[in-house]
Amino acid sequence: MTDPQRVEKTIAYVKKQLKGAEGGHDWFHIQRVFRNTLLIAKDEKVNLRIVSLAALLHDIADSKFHDGNEKIGPKKANKFLKKLKLSREERKEIVRIIRHISFKNSLGKKKKSCNSKELQVVRDADRLDAIGAIGIARAFNYGGHAGRTLYDPEIAPNLKMNKAAYKASKGPTINHFYEKLLLLRDRMHTATGKRLAEERHQFMLQYLEQFYKEWNGAG
Repeated sequence: MTDPQRVEKTIAYVKKQLKGAEGGHDWFHIQRVFRNTLLIAKDEKVNLRIVSLAALLHDIADSKFHDGNEKIGPKKANKFLKKLKLSREERKEIVRIIRHISFKNSLGKKKKSCNSKELQVVRDADRLDAIGAIGIARAFNYGGHAGRTLYDPEIAPNLKMNKAAYKASKGPTINHFYEKLLLLRDRMHTATGKRLAEERHQFMLQYLEQFYKEWNGAG
């Protein structure tokens, strides 16, 4: 079961906490990831309460907006989850998902981490929102927010970044396609995630082709 009462309480909390947030990481991002999660979960054997609440709370305090501090989000989520009176095991699993969901945690040296089916479902749902038409819009929205250039032919994408380099990167937004967005299709876990990612991946390739065509003044 999705536990509608807890879900509604969590939605209200998240909306309040993310009021005025950057457009790529606001309530509407959470809502899309939540919907993606429920869609993917239809074909997976997972605890719906865990994936629902994890999806809603996964960006409650994104480290990008807290000086890179990755502890604030899980701590904040855990504090709220205690108020929902979940079992200790479920609360721990949701917090583990929030800690390990980020793309940057897959970079550099591989460490043993949480890799439950619930994490895979929520991670796929979050990654779907980072690609395709929405992903492109989010990338440029955040790039503008962070003061990044659109594109600089003199600055090549860095395809060998570790986690620290990724967090410190201030490269052009177009580079972000190669450093993250175009990599996500092949990092999906679930059949539904892989299927949906394929169309969005192809759309990004078409977008880039058109971008370079216009940038270079062709036709």
